[in-house]
Amino acid sequence: MAASEIDFIIVGGSYAGLSAALALGRARCRVLVLDAGQPRNRTTPHAHNLLLHDGDAPAELAARARQQVAAYPTVQLLEARATAAEKLPDGTLQVTTAAHGTFAAPTLLLATGLRDELPPLPGFAECWSTSIVHCPYCHGYEVADQPTGLWMNGEMVAHMVAMLLNWTRELTVFTNGPATFGADVRALLAQHSVSLEETPVAALLHTGPQLDGLGLADGRALPLRVLYAKVPWQQGCDLPAQLGCELDELGLLRVDELNQTTVPGVYALGDNCTMMHQLANAIGVGNRVGGLLSRDLILGRTLPMRP
Repeated sequence: MAASEIDFIIVGGSYAGLSAALALGRARCRVLVLDAGQPRNRTTPHAHNLLLHDGDAPAELAARARQQVAAYPTVQLLEARATAAEKLPDGTLQVTTAAHGTFAAPTLLLATGLRDELPPLPGFAECWSTSIVHCPYCHGYEVADQPTGLWMNGEMVAHMVAMLLNWTRELTVFTNGPATFGADVRALLAQHSVSLEETPVAALLHTGPQLDGLGLADGRALPLRVLYAKVPWQQGCDLPAQLGCELDELGLLRVDELNQTTVPGVYALGDNCTMMHQLANAIGVGNRVGGLLSRDLILGRTLPMRP
């Protein structure tokens, strides 16, 4: 596909990006998908809360999705890392890759995800997405009624504790230092017999990806089978910043009702612009935006331009 023949460039070939590519490809739009092969859920063994595919391996789902999308002749999938993006004076969006040159199109879809910043504790990365998890809706059913920890501090602890008590009554809050929440949160924990541990965590005890417990700075080891952790994250790449896309107060890309960013012609899909970090949401948003953009392109080609 020559650069002059591309209608849409999609950076990010995971669920949101591939879903948009599918909708656009079925509308016979000319689409280039650039993907570096580093999805946020690459260490997750099973996808859950995804109708028809509950329990399937995300890597297998993604491979099947790529195969299905690649069947459409107007869609090209290219394994490439996008390194730069800019809007040219004529409004064209240009993307540069590390090894495949530069591509340009009138519209750019950023399905670039988020990058989790895991604490540099021994064992944390090994257990992440398996027995250290972030979402009870994605993982809670499988680990219900087990000794469970919540790695969190601040007033939001009250909300997460109230949620997690639905899945387990063996719950300990680890603040990894002095608790920063008030007496009302402490009262909630006491009311529901939720333990509070303020001693810093020194290490995670684990067998492969399975968490066995937390080693504390005072030498104690507390047995644990699952740990919910809210870790900081950043945008998955710096392309949005290069383009001048604005972020909201949560660090997510600011989008309108059509998922267009603050830069005209640049759209955002998936985790990078929402707190709904689930596969079903990513697929749904990709399908919706792909359908709307294809409609606009088709009507723009066939109907007279309105003043």
